[in-house]
Amino acid sequence: MLSLYFMSGLYIAAGIYHFVNPRFFLKIVPTYIPLKHHLSLVNISGVFEILFGAMLISESTRVLGAWLLIALLIAVFPANIQMSVTFWQKKNPFFWGTVARLPLQIVLIWWAWTFTH
Repeated sequence: MLSLYFMSGLYIAAGIYHFVNPRFFLKIVPTYIPLKHHLSLVNISGVFEILFGAMLISESTRVLGAWLLIALLIAVFPANIQMSVTFWQKKNPFFWGTVARLPLQIVLIWWAWTFTH
């Protein structure tokens, strides 16, 4: 149960952070998405992280919340790729950290999947 509450808190906190520091997330919205939609996407993904993270808490919404988190993790994966591309282009010394972060998405998807039963 500790894992469940930790995951829930992680997504709720991450979702809140979308509103506290949207500039961080604006920088990783894929460049193929028109600029006028970037802030809306950051806000929507933040709301979804909060909502889906909260859904994990209640047994009646846990399975749906876990599946929705899996879908969200897949949907935002291009932003993680964009972060790596941007770090590479800017020769950011933390580039390899962004590359190492990509497989973390698989771990997060697996972790959410454990709550789908």
